[in-house]
Amino acid sequence: MKTIIYITSVCFLAISFFLSSCDDGDTTKPVIDLAEPEDGEQLLIGDDVHFVMDLSDNEALASYKIEIHNNFDNHEHVRAGAVDETVAFTFERTYALSGQKNVHIHHHDIEIPENATPGDYHLMVYCTDAAGNEAHLAVGVVLSREAEGGHHHHDDGDDD
Repeated sequence: MKTIIYITSVCFLAISFFLSSCDDGDTTKPVIDLAEPEDGEQLLIGDDVHFVMDLSDNEALASYKIEIHNNFDNHEHVRAGAVDETVAFTFERTYALSGQKNVHIHHHDIEIPENATPGDYHLMVYCTDAAGNEAHLAVGVVLSREAEGGHHHHDDGDDD
């Protein structure tokens, strides 16, 4: 009887130790620090968007996505919704990251065509880490034909 109690106690302790030492996994969302464009910024139709942000995660980053769609109806965001197909300008692109914990993003990939409809838009950024946790943010931007400072130029080597 003592042997059975001893074996049961040892098994219970071993199982307890095993369960308490198991990692619950990464549940921390990545962090998005968008520097440009700023909320409320006017973007020049016919130009590219100067896009700058820093992404970080406690483990490893996997990807980020940029989406731009109209906000002509002043809707709110919990998650990005369907885009009205009658709007002249939309943008959506996903970029892979190579598992770094911190990355600085700086590019001019977003081209606003000459036929884009002026007005209020949402610029959405989604970031996913290697464990599948996702963070997102939305800023309001205005597409305009008269935006000031539309062209942003760099010396060679300044773009990342």
